[in-house]
Amino acid sequence: MLHSPLFKIGGTPILRIDKEQKKLIADIFKKMIAEQDTSYVYKDELIRNYISLIIHEALKLHPSENSPPQKNAAARVTSVFLELLERQFPIESADHPLELRTAQDYAKQLSVHITYLNSAVKEVTGKPTSTHIAERIISEAKALLQHTDWNIAEIAYALGFEYPTYFNNFFKKKTGYIPKSVRVVHL
Repeated sequence: MLHSPLFKIGGTPILRIDKEQKKLIADIFKKMIAEQDTSYVYKDELIRNYISLIIHEALKLHPSENSPPQKNAAARVTSVFLELLERQFPIESADHPLELRTAQDYAKQLSVHITYLNSAVKEVTGKPTSTHIAERIISEAKALLQHTDWNIAEIAYALGFEYPTYFNNFFKKKTGYIPKSVRVVHL
């Protein structure tokens, strides 16, 4: 199931269903809700099975063969790189900083040469590896600035920057404004 387009980066997160499919899925949800109130010893396992059933119904609506197959090694390496990049996020604690920050870090993790990783990612996506990493770090920085009360230094360290000024300079270079301007004031 993890190779399904439902769970892939760039996959199909929303599926259109007809009235009959809607009724089927609604009935499964009703069974799940009803099961929560029972004293059945294995109700958690049963609920997981209901969730699995919903996922399989979704897969039947959008079978994996509809997704374009990966044609070559460059596409496979790029796909694994993008998944690895996404798995590092969200940052949930300033105590556990971002581990992979550079294209070299990813190449080492993927056991490929940095030149090969860079050329494969550029060939498949049209953007360099470092651009993908920078865009994702900026996206996470914006989320942390808007949705946490962490100070800018904590965010900088969580995103793998050695000094807050490095983070400020990086952020301004990539976005055109300073991190502080993104911060939402909570009253």
